[in-house]
Amino acid sequence: MTKRDFYEILGVPRNAPTEEIKKAYRTLALKYHPDRNQGDTDSEEKFKEASEAYSVLGNDEKRQIYDQYGHEGLQSGSRGFSDFSFFSDSIFSDFEDILGNFFGFGSPFSSKSSHQRGHDIGVEISLTMEEAYKGIEKTFDIEKEINCDVCKGSKSESGQAPETCKQCGGSGKIRRSQGFFSISTPCPVCKGSGRIITHPCKKCQGSGRISEIKEMKITFPPGVKTGNKMRVAGEGEDGLNGGRPGDLYILIDIEEDYHFKRQDNDLIYELNISFSQAALGDALRIKTFYGTETIKIPPETQNNEIIKVKGKGFKNVNGWGKGDFLVIIKVETPRKLTRKEKELFKELRKIEKEKNKSSGEKDLSI
Repeated sequence: MTKRDFYEILGVPRNAPTEEIKKAYRTLALKYHPDRNQGDTDSEEKFKEASEAYSVLGNDEKRQIYDQYGHEGLQSGSRGFSDFSFFSDSIFSDFEDILGNFFGFGSPFSSKSSHQRGHDIGVEISLTMEEAYKGIEKTFDIEKEINCDVCKGSKSESGQAPETCKQCGGSGKIRRSQGFFSISTPCPVCKGSGRIITHPCKKCQGSGRISEIKEMKITFPPGVKTGNKMRVAGEGEDGLNGGRPGDLYILIDIEEDYHFKRQDNDLIYELNISFSQAALGDALRIKTFYGTETIKIPPETQNNEIIKVKGKGFKNVNGWGKGDFLVIIKVETPRKLTRKEKELFKELRKIEKEKNKSSGEKDLSI
């Protein structure tokens, strides 16, 4: 059977630089790796083919021979090279560098530590706008996986040690032939642990893990806003085999308030007033998150004017300073006028018309 051209297999031009060849191989290796396509003989063959092509084109010396003499130049005995010469340390390190830890158990040519950090967990906590303004301590429950308190995560009953896996001899790996080189994969019997649990712990059914509900008491500082995250170190799930625990992440959501709004660190309030209050001025009391504030409305106040109370907004959660309390004036048009009110407004309109005539303004009213 005639071998395909190595450049064609990797899908690169003959003048492709080494980095492009490495990138092309990585794409094919991840796509056709046997651990991702178990039982698929076609994918296995393509993986072998791509690996053989890279073992040549990824090596400057072998690539030069291949470019000059083709497949025949790489045959056993030709120009002093043998198939075994492909298995150099540099090629193995290249495979390791390319495949990395993509498959979860490291590359076929490296081992991983048995210590595994616990998973992080997340929870979303809702606060009212007033709670966000003042800051508050909240108590809530979280559920997480921890090491079994009976077997301490060993998975075995007390006094019953695990046995060495006979399938892999305790290494946790099975070496399989992939064409012209071998590849290590996790042992399917012991799942890579190298041990077999013969007397599983009754409490955790041999998993080494149990679920725990833990009460948390967290202080939320003044000024937090929607989207802020808080990290509580070590309150995630327990690690495996002595690994450190993960962390707890709290995502904050601030509920909308019926009376107030927030813009950056400013506290916003819309105050409805009448025509007479806007024209003559007034003083009104507003109940806020920090107490009662008296707002002085100056005479001739216009609609949408803003009255600022400096330093009474939200605290800057990431530093010094506070926002302002902004009162937006909304002048309301009265409804359901009484007879007396209508008479007064008619009298006011007459005055306004006279005022417009004396100022030279054109009267467009009917």
